[in-house]
Amino acid sequence: MHLDVFAPRVGAGNPLAVVLDAEGLDTDAMQRIAAWTKVIETTFVLPPTTPAASYRVRIFTPRRELAFAGHPSVGTAHAVLAAGRATPRVEADGRRVLVQECGAGLLPVRVAGDGAARSLFVQAPATQVLARRDAGDIGLHGLLGGRLSNAGAALIDGGRRWWVAELVDEAAVRGWLPDFEGIAALAAAHEAMGLTVFARCPRDRPIVGASGGNGYDLVVRALMPMGSGYEDPASGAANAALAGYLHATGQAADLGQHYVVSQGREVGRDARLELVHEAGRIWVGGRTQTVVDGALRW
Repeated sequence: MHLDVFAPRVGAGNPLAVVLDAEGLDTDAMQRIAAWTKVIETTFVLPPTTPAASYRVRIFTPRRELAFAGHPSVGTAHAVLAAGRATPRVEADGRRVLVQECGAGLLPVRVAGDGAARSLFVQAPATQVLARRDAGDIGLHGLLGGRLSNAGAALIDGGRRWWVAELVDEAAVRGWLPDFEGIAALAAAHEAMGLTVFARCPRDRPIVGASGGNGYDLVVRALMPMGSGYEDPASGAANAALAGYLHATGQAADLGQHYVVSQGREVGRDARLELVHEAGRIWVGGRTQTVVDGALRW
């Protein structure tokens, strides 16, 4: 299957390839398929190794396997449900839950709604704040100039390591022209995926370049030094780690326990991600669209 994840409509989100019957594929074959699809991530669904899990998934980029990633987790759950490969269990509070087995362990996936209105939320790994520094100490002023807010920057790890920096407003985020050589140097020095920048967007504030209020609380961009530079149109892992950081450091009071992120316009998308903070854990989710449904012959 070829899916569009965190997409309110087809073409707005982050593409994902899913192979549902992967039992006959070894690791080398999975890696070669992931390289062939040329999608940022490809997942392979397998039978679980424990009765506690609904299914098992392995996640590959074109170059390597990942223990966890947000949009592949949400998209794979959508594919499993669409294909009738698993049935959510109903918890005592009435919520429907799948359990994903992956390299990061057993992660619950909540199912909200049905059909075209269905949203899926995966519980993200806990975020660790590895370092908090004045942005000037790590060269971010050179990368971002006067766009930085007073909050500084932080190195965080939520299954994948990122530098995060808050900018002064939405226009600063949307108008920023990334220096991928500088981002590559920053990432390499700290073994990080890259740099995530964000700004707060009160919902009564007009959308940049449009009239009326917006429908989101944060605008986010996630940049990685892949090849000549890559901007993720909708990163579940980066947003989940960012949410964990904001809540852990007391910077999320204005966002509340449930907020919406806009990401991807700068690369021709318009994704929406929902972040939920509950009982000290972060859930990241949204809607997924099925674009292609067929058979893989390999």
